[in-house]
Amino acid sequence: MKEFFKSWFFWKPFLAITIGALAGFSYYYFVGCTSGTCAITSSPYMSTFWGGMMGFFLVNSPCSRGKC
Repeated sequence: MKEFFKSWFFWKPFLAITIGALAGFSYYYFVGCTSGTCAITSSPYMSTFWGGMMGFFLVNSPCSRGKC
């Protein structure tokens, strides 16, 4: 189990999700929608979640593995 947490297979998606979540929250904080009508940017939880998902999908896309 220790080998798994030391492997790049674990850390690459983990870092991408973390950076994406921070980017999503930053987008909410600096740009976000104050009226509440925007589905993603009106809630810090939603923008953080979708930022993390975007980070995950960017790292795990077929094109990132050279299979476009």
